[in-house]
Amino acid sequence: MITVYSKPATCYYCIQTAKWLTAHGFEFHEVDVTADPKALEFIKSRGHQTVPQIYLGETLLVEGGYTGMIKLGATALHERLAK
Repeated sequence: MITVYSKPATCYYCIQTAKWLTAHGFEFHEVDVTADPKALEFIKSRGHQTVPQIYLGETLLVEGGYTGMIKLGATALHERLAK
C-alpha cells in the first residue's frame, strides 16, 4: 500500500496529494510527520526536507512529491504498483 508522509493540517500539496490519490482510486495510508517522530526521522534519513513524500514500503514511489505524481500520471502510477 502507498504511504504518504505529510503534514495534512498545514500543507497544501499534502492535501492535494490525498485528494488526487483518492480521486484516482488508489489506496493509501497517510502519516503525519508532525505527529509521528519515527516517520519524520525516516524521511529525513532518506534525504527529504519537504513533504509530501510518496512511498511503497521503504521505496520512494514517486520522485518530486505531488508535482512528480501529477507529471507521472495515474496510469503510470498504477503500472509501478503492479510490478
